[in-house]
Order: sequence, then C-alpha cells, then structure tokens
Amino acid sequence: MRLYLTALKPTDSVTDGFLPAARALGCEVTILTDRPERHPDAVACDVRDPRALIDTIEQLGRPDAIFSNSDHLQAETALAAAYFGLPGKDWRACVAAKNKFLMRRKLLEAGVEQVRSVRLTPGDPVPDGLPYPVVLKPREGVASEDVMLVERDLAAAVAAIRRRRPGEALVVEEYLEGPVRTLETLGDGDEVRVLGGFETTLGPLPYFIEERLDWAPPPGHGHEHVLAALRALGVGFGACHTEYVLTAGGPRVIEVNYRVIGDHCDFLMGDVLAVPLFEWILRVHLGERLPTMPAVPSAARHGCAVSVVADRAGTIKSAPELEVVERRDVRLWHRPLREVGDVVRLTHTNRDYLGVIRAVGPDRARVDAAVENYRVARPWVVE
Repeated sequence: MRLYLTALKPTDSVTDGFLPAARALGCEVTILTDRPERHPDAVACDVRDPRALIDTIEQLGRPDAIFSNSDHLQAETALAAAYFGLPGKDWRACVAAKNKFLMRRKLLEAGVEQVRSVRLTPGDPVPDGLPYPVVLKPREGVASEDVMLVERDLAAAVAAIRRRRPGEALVVEEYLEGPVRTLETLGDGDEVRVLGGFETTLGPLPYFIEERLDWAPPPGHGHEHVLAALRALGVGFGACHTEYVLTAGGPRVIEVNYRVIGDHCDFLMGDVLAVPLFEWILRVHLGERLPTMPAVPSAARHGCAVSVVADRAGTIKSAPELEVVERRDVRLWHRPLREVGDVVRLTHTNRDYLGVIRAVGPDRARVDAAVENYRVARPWVVE
C-alpha cells in the first residue's frame, strides 16, 4: 500500500505517531512537503497548491491513501484524495472548519447555535457598538497565537495584531464564558464515533494558553450539541478535535480542528484508551471501517497532559531530558520542546511551552501527585 503524507514542518505527531503507524500497517510512505530539507527522504512539492500536489502524486505513482495531519493542508489534501477517488474528507468541510468566520456562518445557517461574529479583512474599519468583552483572533490562526480577550479599546487591539499579521483577516466574537472542553471523534464516512474528550485548564486572561488537559471520557454534557455542529459542517471522516465551552446558555463551539488533537494529547488518548490510535486514523484513510472499541472502559484510568509554560523571558539554564518514569502504578512521560541555552521570548501563546508532561494512572489523585513530584524534582530553570 502506498501512502502519501503531506506536511509542512516536522511534528511529533507525524514523526513518532503516524510514520511508525504507517510502517506497522505495511505502508510505503512518501512525505510530500515544501520543506524537504527538514524531513528524511521527502519529496519537494508545493503542498499548499492542490494542483501541484495532484501533479506530483501522478508522477510518483498511484496512491492507496493521501493523508495530512497539518492544520494548514486539510483542504488541499482532501482535494487530492478526491481527484484519485480515494477515501478522504470533504474539502468544503475542511475549509469551513479552518475558517472561523465560515464556521460561525455554517452553524448559524443550520440553526445549531448563534454566536455573534464579525470578520475584519485588511483595511476594514473596526466596528463600533460591539458589546464587550469580545475575543479577537486570526480568522485561520493556530496555537492560540494572537487570540486575546478585549474588554475595551478594540481598535488598539486590532491595530496591534495587524502590525504582526499584515494582510490577514481577523475575527471578532462574543466572549464565551464557562468551562472549556474538547470532543475527540473519529469517522469512517458512515459512522462518527466519540473517543472521549478533555477538560481544559487555561492560563490567566486575556490570553488563552492551554496549560493542562485532563481526560474526560463520554458520556459528557455537550457531546450531542458538538456532534450536531460537526454534521452541519460536513465533518464526518477521519480524526477531529473540537473545542467548546459549557456556557450558561448551553454548549457553544470555540473551534473545529479537522485533525487529531495535538500537544501530545494524541499520544495520551492512545495511552488511556490502550488502542493504536494513529493506526486507527490511517486505517479509515485506507478505506477500512472503524475498529471495535476495547471492552475495558477508559473511565477506569485517568490521564493528563501538563504543559510547562515559561513564566518569564530569559535563557534556559537547566531542563529535564526526554524520559519515561514509572512510579508504582503511574507512568509518566516528559518531552522537552526547548533546549538548554535557548532564549525564551514570551508570546503569550502555546509557543511558550518549554515541555510537556503526560501521565496515566488509575485515578486523578495519583496522577496529580506523580506530575507534581516530577515537576519539583526536575524543574525548568529560565533566568
């Protein structure tokens, strides 16, 4: 079986997740990327252009599957898969999920929910009379970059982001207040299965940095609402990671990421469920039906992913290394995202992560204790 994987920069999800999974399934993998120097044995291709992507694949040989885990390449990859008659996502759903203004419009038209939202293209004046507080974000942003709560002077906030992102469209939305949750799904085109979800702990406002995610398996409040939103968007194939808020008026979607959850929570989900998650995702792209879920309920285990977030600018003086630690009945993994000697400049986004700790154990109390003990014994030092 020949699998083409489209990518931009290397990620742990691809390097340590999808590539080993593809090899385990017996796939011959070809990485197509516009950064071939950063991927071993990759083929150079303008992966942001579906015409170039299709042409390159046609030259290299008939595919059995075309797949991407990149936020930025879902529509292009879906178009290429459709051209070759392969299982894949609806490119229109990919566009609607990625574009936060289109997502709001689709959900409004379908009668799923109504969240006030205004699009600001370059040159558009900042509207008057919007009720504060509001959330300002790039229309197609990722990693919480330039997402902020604005309680006054929206014009100044817009001007600041436009200086950093000239030429990009922005979105202004009403602030959705309440606990943040995620829903993780996997579909084969006929069935969409809820794998579970996470409770999200955010850092202090006005920024929206995800500091911790705790496994929260179904059933859970808001799942049916999110599934209705996904149906309205046409999302029903492959992995999807949806973030939503449990507001006083009911669940409201924050954003739909039409790929598996990141920041090592994909590995955590596989750990908690005790399933080969990356293989499952690739199998549906190879035309297989959804596999049977394990008989052991995931509620019998707890898992969390804790991001070590820089709280100051400076130089990293010391840091724990990549390691796996087992203490009694808790297994803990630490993955450094920066290196000793790196200079840290605070961005107030997920880019401020220094490392990530994920842990799995029989209950939350023991998992929490293991994470806290690890952080005390192996601190990151930035001076």
